[in-house]
Amino acid sequence: MQLTQDIFDITIIGGGPAGLFAAFYAGMRQAKTKIIESLPNLGGQLSLLYPEKIIYDVAGFPKVKAQDLVDNLVEQIQPFNHAIFLEETVISFDKEDDLFKIETDKNIHYSKTIIIAAGNGSFQPRRLNVADNELFEGTQLHYYIKNMKDFTNQDVVICGGGDSAVDWALMLESIAKSVTLVHRRPEFRAHEHSVKQLKDSSIHIKTPFVIDALNHSNDLLESVTLKNPKEDLIETVSLDHLIVNYGFSSSLGPIKKWPLTFKGSSIVTASDTSTSIPGVFGIGDITTYDGKVKLIATGFGEAPTAVNNAIHFLNPKERIQPMHSTSLYEQ
Repeated sequence: MQLTQDIFDITIIGGGPAGLFAAFYAGMRQAKTKIIESLPNLGGQLSLLYPEKIIYDVAGFPKVKAQDLVDNLVEQIQPFNHAIFLEETVISFDKEDDLFKIETDKNIHYSKTIIIAAGNGSFQPRRLNVADNELFEGTQLHYYIKNMKDFTNQDVVICGGGDSAVDWALMLESIAKSVTLVHRRPEFRAHEHSVKQLKDSSIHIKTPFVIDALNHSNDLLESVTLKNPKEDLIETVSLDHLIVNYGFSSSLGPIKKWPLTFKGSSIVTASDTSTSIPGVFGIGDITTYDGKVKLIATGFGEAPTAVNNAIHFLNPKERIQPMHSTSLYEQ
């Protein structure tokens, strides 16, 4: 365990989209800022799980690839030379005099304020529960997509009924040889606009079906057996790749032991992003309050609120409502 010598104005726990935008805005306010991220790279879930996914609900972008959004956010913070600590998991924090002592699995950090932007904590995909699934995980059975080119001119079967499953099906339609979308319910849970696109597409829709078996020979997955449990129907679909989008189970891990107020797996915050501990603020998917909508755009809006209130906490003479960005850059 090493002790970092510098004391920071703001330490941001989490380097996903909300944390990165908070770091940018902290730089705009000339706050000495540090990011601590448990993953080996910035970008959080977007970079690790969905780098090729197209995002449609970020203001100013009709559509943007997840990794491109992350790359832009990282570029945005470059002028400020923030301290960045990757592959460090925050174990605990507590107050020592006027400073927060933040203990990770590698270092001890000191900060005047904290902004928690830890997303959904640690996460694992909900795996396909059929015989022999582990034989093909990472080769022909995938839980997320890192490079869409891997599916060029391939027969692809996708399982799931939410936004990710429908989005991947639509994105792969023009790349793959064929796309079949399998969902256990008659209706999809994705956005209405995406469902309409799906129904107007060339994608083969199999509902209500579940995967009953993986059919293989010579260590090669060749097809899946689908079963409609309501009508006792059986179908076989040939494939080159199987993508399972059953979602992810998240675990807060050490976060759950932090001395904060929780509601379920979320940290309770006020409208100013303050938590139950003065000087500690929370933004993004890790937090909840009445009326909270968990979108990237919501985290982007919460980031400057947290930064401004953190700076006001450090110096009550500082205004919570600062000047506009054009004026801030001229300081």
